[in-house]
Amino acid sequence: METTRHFTATVYIVERGAVALHHHERLGIRVPPGGHVDRDELPHEAGLREVREETGLDAELLGGTDDVDAPAGRALPRPRHQMLYDINVHGDGTVGHQHVDHVYYARVGSREIDPAGADEADPEVWEWYDEAALRESDVDPDTVQFSLEAIEAAERAG
Repeated sequence: METTRHFTATVYIVERGAVALHHHERLGIRVPPGGHVDRDELPHEAGLREVREETGLDAELLGGTDDVDAPAGRALPRPRHQMLYDINVHGDGTVGHQHVDHVYYARVGSREIDPAGADEADPEVWEWYDEAALRESDVDPDTVQFSLEAIEAAERAG
């Protein structure tokens, strides 16, 4: 059986030393904003769109990408991580679907969550986690690691 793969983008947004995570109803875990990359989007554009749709906040990506002298091209914002997640695993262990996730870190200027669409999660399911809360939480280890890295990146950026 063939494994299908979709590109996704996730953005860990930081404001005053904390990261916003929400309880994802279907997955049953806490995750940052993110989703599928549409056909007409680049991964970083999808991530920023997802932040706006899910939180109502405008995000500024952290970490620059060096310019490249390429007359017919341009350098894209580099994700902090690229992850391969198994989404649909069959009983025999074969994987039916995977997400190739581009993980970015960003800053936002407010903690006022106001989703843009009616089909987005309610503001009440979002929580801001600082370093201590992350370390004491039952949040998945990869989400904790990326959240802590995002907080550190925001502090370094000033």
